[in-house]
Amino acid sequence: MTDATPEAADNDSTPGKRAGRGAFSRRTVLGTVGVGVAAAAGGVAIGRAGAGEQTPADTEVVAFRGTHQAGIVTAAQDRLHFVAFDVTTDSRDELVALLKRWTAAAERMTRGEETEPGGATGLGDYTPPTDTGEALDLHPARLTLTIGFGPGLFGPSVAYPDRPDRFGIADRKPAVLQDLPMFAGEKIDPGRSYGDICVQACADDPQVAVHAIRNLARLGMGVVAVRWSQLGFGRTSATTKAQQTPRNMFGFKDGTANVRAEETDLLDKWVWVEGADNPAGAQWMTGGTYLVTRRIRMDIEAWDRTHLLEQEVVIGRDKRVGAPLGQKNEFDEPDFQITSYGAPLIPRNAHVRLAHPDNLGGIQILRRGYNFTDGSDGFGHLDAGLFFIAFNRDPKKQFIPMQQTLSRQDAMNEYISPNGSAVFAVPAGLADGEWWGQHLFSG
Repeated sequence: MTDATPEAADNDSTPGKRAGRGAFSRRTVLGTVGVGVAAAAGGVAIGRAGAGEQTPADTEVVAFRGTHQAGIVTAAQDRLHFVAFDVTTDSRDELVALLKRWTAAAERMTRGEETEPGGATGLGDYTPPTDTGEALDLHPARLTLTIGFGPGLFGPSVAYPDRPDRFGIADRKPAVLQDLPMFAGEKIDPGRSYGDICVQACADDPQVAVHAIRNLARLGMGVVAVRWSQLGFGRTSATTKAQQTPRNMFGFKDGTANVRAEETDLLDKWVWVEGADNPAGAQWMTGGTYLVTRRIRMDIEAWDRTHLLEQEVVIGRDKRVGAPLGQKNEFDEPDFQITSYGAPLIPRNAHVRLAHPDNLGGIQILRRGYNFTDGSDGFGHLDAGLFFIAFNRDPKKQFIPMQQTLSRQDAMNEYISPNGSAVFAVPAGLADGEWWGQHLFSG
């Protein structure tokens, strides 16, 4: 996608000033070079523009600090590197020290800088670099880094049922922060699920996103270990009204009815946590949200052999325009009362009908997913699909009932198989001088 869109102001993460040529380069001493390098994200190779061909998005900085974390209502970037970590230390001091180091490095990287000044090459020939260097000469590319904390950080979880309260924060665990239940038809792989801490890196350059996660993982050695990660490309949702609706790997427009950054009343109702939502110990989540991830493998080969009419009936939308069946335009409201020869034009098990708020008691969520292609499965089939990301105020009242309905009734289940699942508490944004997790660990 090539949407050139302003960042949403609702998260108080408005863009920094745009750079001139090379102004935000990660190592300006080298100058800006034409590279024409092919970089892969999620199995898709893209060409990077040369020095004189940078786009405005290449040089744009999204503010790291604000009322809410960037990367939630920020205009969705085109590339993703998502990682879940297990915390391997039992030392609260070591974990807090890492969160402080991560915060400093993350803020620098979102500005297009190395994790610390001169970290890639300036510390001496016989000193290990403190920045891996693959993003030298690249621009910020609207990089955002969003952190969340999983149920297992607070004590027992599905992944670690016997885990103690290692860090003395069990009484600060929000009541709604629970591992997701099993849903019909899924084949959850623990190696692609759960996690104590997550970091979502989104950018318009895949190498910028990969660099960010790689360096956070490097900084965390001995304190955290990567549990799983996922590369994504071709965002599958629009988070601002200026963005065009993208398409998923089935070729259909995805996220037409998504909550947008400009709809602040809906964000307050369905995304942002209020103080009244939490007991006293969990007030650190006020202004935050809950992140749900689902790795959904698509049966690409079977879908590709399905005729167009069946595809449209399964989804409930026209494939080219994206209009609900029976309507003309993408954003026309679905009319579930229209019939054809006595049968609903949008079938009762069509995805659009089942996922519509009218069928879910008004429930809405903020979607921010990505396509993925992770090679083949060894049997000649693409390991491809949707890495679903959603933000919601209360998973028990929003995502879980929605997914229970879809998993039992959705016609699309014939073509998909969820195999990864996780939920994380995403705190509010940072004020000046604050660090990731400060209100959780410091009260």
